[in-house]
Amino acid sequence: MNYVMREYTPADETSWLRCRVLAFLDTSFYDAVVPSKPAVTPGLELVVVDETGAVVALMDTGIEGELATIDTVAVHPDHRRRGLGRQLLERTCAWASSTGAIALDAWTRDDADTLAWYRSMGFAESDHYLHVYAFYYTDPTEPARAIAEARPGLRPMLVFGHAPLADEERLRSEFARVHVDRRFAMPI
Repeated sequence: MNYVMREYTPADETSWLRCRVLAFLDTSFYDAVVPSKPAVTPGLELVVVDETGAVVALMDTGIEGELATIDTVAVHPDHRRRGLGRQLLERTCAWASSTGAIALDAWTRDDADTLAWYRSMGFAESDHYLHVYAFYYTDPTEPARAIAEARPGLRPMLVFGHAPLADEERLRSEFARVHVDRRFAMPI
């Protein structure tokens, strides 16, 4: 299969969204669905398209001062393990370096394949915190237990929170869905 890497254009939005949803479906980000592509400004928005013009991989990277941050990276499940992520990363690093950035980082959760990819690309893991979901349909008591005080007449159905890593054991005993969010960084 022939692939073309290029910058994102607004005409790619539907295909970008489809690629992102399918790429995230088998990860802990399975419910990170967005109805439109978030803008990354200033930054670099790259896509890889197949012969039909469909987006099969993407990487959006923002920049602030000397730090470039990968906001989204995704490879469609049917196109994984073909080096597309590596190629996107190489082009992103070259771009970030040309802007004066000295480091590239990304935050991700505890998916084994994703963690292995970042490590194999030369990233080092550093900071950590927890993502905690309290969801009514997992356990009807979770959302109420996750907040200290509910507003009268308002019944929480889903609560998403951040917590320190030191609370991991306790939170895992209280909630069904807890993820370690990890920062990976590398010099460029």
